[in-house]
Amino acid sequence: MDLRRPKAGAWKAALRGPRRLFAAAAAVVVLAGAGTWTALASDEGPGVRRSDRMLTMGRAADGQEVRIDTSYFTAGDPGTKRPAVLIGHGFGGSKNDVRDQAEKLARKGYAVMTWSARGFGRSTGRIGLNDPKGEVADVSRLVDWLATRPEVRLDKAGDPRVGVTGASYGGAAALLAAGYDQRVDAIAPVITYWNLADALFPQGVFKKLWAGMFLSAGGGCDRFEKRLCEMYDRVAVAGKPDAKARELLSERSPSAVGDRIKVPALIVQGQTDSLFTLNQSDAMARAIRGNHAPVSVDWIAGGHDGGDMETDRVAGRVGTWFDRYLKDDKGVDTGPAFRVTRTGGIDSTDGAATLRGASGDRYPGLAGGVREVPLAGRPQTFDNPAGASPPAVSSLPGIGSAAGGGGRGGGGLAQLSSLGIGVSLDFPGQYAAFESKPVSSDLRVTGTPTVRAHVKSDSEDTVLFGKVYDVGPGGDQRVLPAQLVAPVRVEGAVDGVDVDLTLPAVDHELKKGHRLRLVLASTDLGYASPARPAAYTVSLKSGLKVPTAPGVETAAAPLPAWVWWLPITGAALAVALLVLGRRRTTAPAPDPALAEVPLQITDLSKRYAKSTDRYAVKDLSFRVEKGQVLGLLGPNGAGKTTTLRMLMGLIRPDEGEIRVFGRAIRPGAPVLSRVGAFVEGAGFLPHLSGRENLELYWAATGRPAADAHLDEALEIAGLGDALARAVRTYSQGMRQRLAIAQAMLGLPDLLILDEPTNGLDPPQIREMREVMIRYADGGRTVIVSSHLLAEVEQSCTHLVVMDRGRLVQAGPVDEIVGSGDTLLVGLAADIADPLVEKVASLPGVASATRAEGGLLVRLEGPGTGDGSPASRLLVELVRLEVPVESVGPHRRLEDAFLTLIGGTA
Repeated sequence: MDLRRPKAGAWKAALRGPRRLFAAAAAVVVLAGAGTWTALASDEGPGVRRSDRMLTMGRAADGQEVRIDTSYFTAGDPGTKRPAVLIGHGFGGSKNDVRDQAEKLARKGYAVMTWSARGFGRSTGRIGLNDPKGEVADVSRLVDWLATRPEVRLDKAGDPRVGVTGASYGGAAALLAAGYDQRVDAIAPVITYWNLADALFPQGVFKKLWAGMFLSAGGGCDRFEKRLCEMYDRVAVAGKPDAKARELLSERSPSAVGDRIKVPALIVQGQTDSLFTLNQSDAMARAIRGNHAPVSVDWIAGGHDGGDMETDRVAGRVGTWFDRYLKDDKGVDTGPAFRVTRTGGIDSTDGAATLRGASGDRYPGLAGGVREVPLAGRPQTFDNPAGASPPAVSSLPGIGSAAGGGGRGGGGLAQLSSLGIGVSLDFPGQYAAFESKPVSSDLRVTGTPTVRAHVKSDSEDTVLFGKVYDVGPGGDQRVLPAQLVAPVRVEGAVDGVDVDLTLPAVDHELKKGHRLRLVLASTDLGYASPARPAAYTVSLKSGLKVPTAPGVETAAAPLPAWVWWLPITGAALAVALLVLGRRRTTAPAPDPALAEVPLQITDLSKRYAKSTDRYAVKDLSFRVEKGQVLGLLGPNGAGKTTTLRMLMGLIRPDEGEIRVFGRAIRPGAPVLSRVGAFVEGAGFLPHLSGRENLELYWAATGRPAADAHLDEALEIAGLGDALARAVRTYSQGMRQRLAIAQAMLGLPDLLILDEPTNGLDPPQIREMREVMIRYADGGRTVIVSSHLLAEVEQSCTHLVVMDRGRLVQAGPVDEIVGSGDTLLVGLAADIADPLVEKVASLPGVASATRAEGGLLVRLEGPGTGDGSPASRLLVELVRLEVPVESVGPHRRLEDAFLTLIGGTA
C-alpha cells in the first residue's frame, strides 16, 4: 500500500460520500480477443521486447467489464524457455512505476509481466484492497495467461514457473497470490503488510492520518468498493475501529491465508515506516518459516516515511532470490538469513549519514537477547486535553514518503532523525517520562523494547502513545529513532490496570554516556485520541527490556586481494631485478570477488614528472557499481585527468592499483576492450557520413564487424537520419554525440566521458544528458568528468569529488548535496503569497522563498532537541495548514562542492 505523493488538495481531506459501487462477480479471464497488442522495443533498452494488452477479468454485478492493463517483457532468444515474474506496483501508482525493474529482470532471462491493479492507471474496476475475489483473483488469471506463452517454462500443463514481487500494495499482492494460488513458486514482498487491520488499527487505535491519505491517494470514496467506504466513514466518525472494520481488513490480508504460504520468501521491510512497521514483517516471517519454507529478512534504511530505499541493492537481491528458486541455480548467493542496514555515523564533510550492513545466519525476531535497563521516575499524572488538541508530534505521515520506492534516498523526518536532529514534540502536562542512567558502553537495540506499567484513568476510553528516546549527555540532544511511536488502547483503566507495552521496533545504537527515556503521551498527531478530556496516572512495574540481537554483527571488510599477493609479487620482482637487472612484472591475477564490479581503485598515487614528493594523485580509493552514472568532480589541478589516463592504461600509476571487472589495468590489458572512452573530442573525416566514419573506425580496430553493435550504439546516441549526412554538415552537438557513439561501439561495460558537454548549448546539453542516462539504464556504467555542476547534479547518480589529488568525498548525489541549514518544503498545492510571508515570519526561520516544487526555508540554525527551528517549523507548517508533501535538507551541488573543497574551485 505504497501511498504516493498526494495530488493537489489531497491534504484537505474533502472526502465525498460513497456513491454506487459495483459488487465484484466471479469471472473468467478472456485470453483471446480481449484487447489489442502494442509492440514496443525502441525505448526499452538493448534487446528488450515489450507488449501491452488489456485483459478482461469478467463483469461486475452492474454488467460493467473489469479490464486490466498489462505489459509483458522478454529479452534474448525467443525460443528459450524461461521462468516468469509478476511485479505489482504501489498504492496510487500503475504498472509504469515498475517498468525499470521489469526490464532488468527480462535481461536476466525472465518473462516479466506488470499490471495496473483495479482502479489504477488505465485499469477499470473499483479498488478492493487486494480483495481475494477481485485483485487477488486477477493475479491468478495473469498466471493463467503466462501458462499459455510458448517462451515460459512450465512445471506442468497450466502451471508456469513463476515468482511474484512488488512493493507495498504490490508486496501484499505477492503474499496473497502465494496463499491463494499454489502455482506461485517464490515471492519477494517489499515494505508491505501482513495484517492490514493491525497496520491501520494498531492495538485498537485508529491511524487516522495514514488512513485519510490512503483514501485520498486512491482518488476518494468513489473509487473504492462500497463496503470499504462505509467502513472508513464509520471508523473516522467514531475515532476508533469496530469489530466489523477489523474483520473486513483482516480477511483481505495475507495473514488470512498465512498457513497456505509455503514458498521461498524474501521479506524486505523498511525501518523508517510508520505505516507498515517491522512488526508486520516479523509476523509474516514467523508464519512462513513455520510452514517450513525458506525465508530471508532484510531491513532497509527507508520506508513509507522516507529514507534510503536502497533500490539497486534490493533489486539485485530479489534477482538472485529468483535465480535460486525459479531458475534452480543452487550456486547463487541469496544473501544472509537476516540483514539490516545501519547508520555507520555522520560524515564530517557533508553531515550525511553513512550506511553499512549487518547480518546474521538466522533471523533473530524482535525479542532476541533481551537486556533490562532500569528506569527512574515516580508515578506521574498527566492530561488528555479536550479534543485531543494540541497533539504531540512523532512523525508526519507521507513527509518524504517512499512513493514508488525511489532509489537515491528520501528526505523528511527520518533523514533529519538519522542526522541526530530531534524533530519530535511532546507538550508539557500531556505525558509521563521515565529515564535510565547513562549507559556505560555502547548499546545496540534491535527489535521491540517492552515495559510493564500501571495505568489509572478517570475515563473509560484511555489511549497511550509510547516511545523511547535516545538522550545525549546533558540532555541537549534528544532523538526519536526512526520517528516511531506505539499506540495502545488500555481497557479497564478506571480501576487501575497493569499493562504490558510493546514499543516500536527499531535498530538503533545508543552511544556510551547516552540515556534511554521512555515517554508515555496522551496524544499523537498521526492517530485518533479520545476527544473527552481525562487525567491519566502512570507508574512503572518493570525496567525497560531491550532486545540486542547478539547474533547480528557488521561483517568486517575483507582485506583487498593485493594484501595477499603483493608481498609475493614484491619478492618475485626483487629476484627478477637481481637476476635480470631490469624491471619485469607479470599482471596480477584476476580477483573473482570483483568480477562484476566495473571499477575498483585502491590507494592510487601518481607523482609529477621528475618529482619525488609532489603528487598529481595521492592515495585515491573508490568503487563504481553497475548501472551508476558517476560524476568525477574537482577544481583544475585536482587530478581528474591523470586518474582517467591511468584508468585507460595510458600512463602507469606509481602506487596502488586499478581493477576493471576484477582485472588489473596495464597498458594494453585485454580487459580494456570492455572500456570505451571519449576524451578531448574525436577526429572525423568531414567528407564521410557519420555511419561511414564509425564503420571505418571499427574496422581499424581489427575486431569483427558483428562485435561493433553499431545499430545499438547509434540508437542510444539518437542521431537519427543525420547518420547518412557528411560530418562537415554536423553541428557541434551532433559531432559530440557521434564521438560518444564511437566510444560506445562494442557496447563497452564501462564508458568514460571527459567533458562531453564542452561547446554545447543548453538543448544540446540536455540531449547529451539523456544519452548518458539511456546508456546506464542498460545495466552499464558511465563515468563523466565535467565542470558543469548543475548538469552533473541532474545526470549523475553518484559522485567522486577530488581536490589536490586526493579524494574529498564519494557517494550518491543526494547524500552529498543533502545537507546544510536550508530545507526544501515540497507542496502538494500552490499557496498564496500571504501564507509564504507567514512561513517566513515564523520563529527560527531566516527566510522562505518560492522554489521549483515548493518553498526553500532557511533556518537561523538547525539546532537540536524539542526547541530546534526544524522541530518548530514542522509543527507550525501543520498549524498553518500548509499542504506539505515532503521536507528535507536542501542544498545545490555547487554549494556542497564549494564546501567540500574549501571554496578553491
